[in-house]
Amino acid sequence: MELFKGKISVIMPAYNESGHIYKNIKETCKVFDKTKCDFEVIVVDDGSTDDTFKEASKAAEEIEKVKVVHYSLNNGKGNALKEGFKNSTGDYVVFLDSDLDLHPSQLHTLFRVMRNNRADVVIGSKHHPKSQLEYPLVRKIISRVYALFLKVLFNLPLRDTQTGLKVFNYEVLTRVFPKVLCKRFAYDLELLVNASRLGYKVTEAPVVLNFRRPRKWGRIGFGDLYSTGMDTLAIFYRMHILRYYDRIKT
Repeated sequence: MELFKGKISVIMPAYNESGHIYKNIKETCKVFDKTKCDFEVIVVDDGSTDDTFKEASKAAEEIEKVKVVHYSLNNGKGNALKEGFKNSTGDYVVFLDSDLDLHPSQLHTLFRVMRNNRADVVIGSKHHPKSQLEYPLVRKIISRVYALFLKVLFNLPLRDTQTGLKVFNYEVLTRVFPKVLCKRFAYDLELLVNASRLGYKVTEAPVVLNFRRPRKWGRIGFGDLYSTGMDTLAIFYRMHILRYYDRIKT
């Protein structure tokens, strides 16, 4: 895998992932070891009620490049990524879902797109024509409807904002995270619309997605969909009505 020169911080948010978090951390480190680049893996235990912290800590004891951040209450994936970023020291920051439905070996594609397009942010996109998906139909429909919703509201040059594999230039997050209020599902959107509004170049890359969870919905329920929709409207309101983000100087 050919990556950039410089250090890469990989942030892995985790909630009740004790069954495979140890193995997945080791797998992620194995992928980056092959690149010969400088890296760190920051696992954020988002208030898990199982042995996620114990299993992640075991990996950290064995691998020097692994850090574990832990807090007792579940505050949402967006909050976990923000906490992970506070502990990161890399020139580039990777968001990687800890279930490894999106395997870290495909990050070379995102970094290549970043380099070739001189982009500041590259996001994995399920809707990219070259993406390969093993993904439940109901999730595909939800994703497509939400993408259309975002196109109408924000006119972003993106087909997908929710896929859990992203690469950021460190500077982007230093400026954008202070503006982010969402702690759960709509945090991706809030990050990306603010990055775009600040003039950073955001582009997409194809992904290979292997949906491993036994339930066709995964962890998403109707309540989560409702909350995501309301948070999305709140982001629109803050951006276009209140002009809230323009008042937050970074």
